[in-house]
Amino acid sequence: MDHISAYATTRPHPWHPPIPAPAGGYLHAGPETSGIADHVGNPGTLGTLTAGQLRRLCAVAGLGPADADGYARTLVRALGPVADRPLDLPPVTPTFLSDDHTPVEYSLSFTPDAAPALRVLLEPGCGAGSLARSGRAGLAAVREMARRWDFSTAVLDELEDLFLPPAPEGPLALWCALELRPGGVPKVKVYLNPAARGAGRAAATVREALRRLGHRRAFDALPAADRHLFFALDLGDWDEPRLKVYLAHQDLTAQAAGGLSRMDPGPGEAEIRAFFHLATGTGTGPDLGAGTVGGTGAVRLDRRPGQSCHAFTETASGRPSGFTLYIPVRDYARDDEEALARAEAVLDRYGMDPAPLLAAVPALTARRPADGVGLVAYLGLAHQQGRPPRVTVYLSAEAYAVRPPAGTPAACPEPVS
Repeated sequence: MDHISAYATTRPHPWHPPIPAPAGGYLHAGPETSGIADHVGNPGTLGTLTAGQLRRLCAVAGLGPADADGYARTLVRALGPVADRPLDLPPVTPTFLSDDHTPVEYSLSFTPDAAPALRVLLEPGCGAGSLARSGRAGLAAVREMARRWDFSTAVLDELEDLFLPPAPEGPLALWCALELRPGGVPKVKVYLNPAARGAGRAAATVREALRRLGHRRAFDALPAADRHLFFALDLGDWDEPRLKVYLAHQDLTAQAAGGLSRMDPGPGEAEIRAFFHLATGTGTGPDLGAGTVGGTGAVRLDRRPGQSCHAFTETASGRPSGFTLYIPVRDYARDDEEALARAEAVLDRYGMDPAPLLAAVPALTARRPADGVGLVAYLGLAHQQGRPPRVTVYLSAEAYAVRPPAGTPAACPEPVS
């Protein structure tokens, strides 16, 4: 979760403010609504569903059958025993990664005149039984990937005591993201929990992690925020490996979002405001700079918070070289038809072809976009020095449940209590 899902789950984590489930709960998403095909693992299991989805998304992103098969097997292996869990059973454990507790999320990252990059985010220790065991399982999975693909985990090892203590707290221990490339060797990212030693120590944990890795001035460059959500590391074959700090911003407005970047040079405030208004569907003028809700004032992200990400690649200046703003579109749209239209508007603004995104929808599910909300989870706009802007669309697996359109009752009770 370059994208990250937060706060609206059917089984909220006790130290995060929950968002109530929709009236009537969630629609159950069984094989008939999930588009299961292409078996890897056992039929009707979490591994079958997600591996089939990943294969079809690989085709959308221009990856060949051999790469698709290899990455599907990697996904199933990384999920561990939960991959063989039948989908007619509820999720084995809550996960902060998605609203319906599927431990997998996909994303397509777009740049002009290129095929989108496909990524998959997963929780390799999901179902381990405790956060401590989840962290150990996740760490083992990442180290196995390091042996297989010949990369170092030294920076992760340096931070193990901070983020993977013996009795961790918080909603997660370790997530892993794979950016899938031709040739079967992905780029690897790891996401860690700043609140592992307690929510009150999250800021201090981030500061210490940055200090240990040589970024002694970086913490002071971060903008004010409500929570430190994630600390992320690029591992393996990256041109410029990044350290990334993710922040949550409750009640975020377009004006406030425009002031979050600390890049120099970086995106202008007007550009960030324009993205905010497109993603929230509140643009009203040619410059998209005066969004309103019902004509009564500036929109605020007062349900699920907005997120910012600040990427650091060099230690001398103390300033980030990258900035991303994430809008949790699923909580501010009626349904996925509306969310997809907003994603298309953002892609069009940056001269990017929306066709792969539209093809990704039937690769994931047989349901109509108008019949649910949450398939499109986040929209992200990323800036990195020396590179064109990227637009990333985060897509849910919906293995266990489909959230009905806003204001629409569900057809049956929610599957997780």
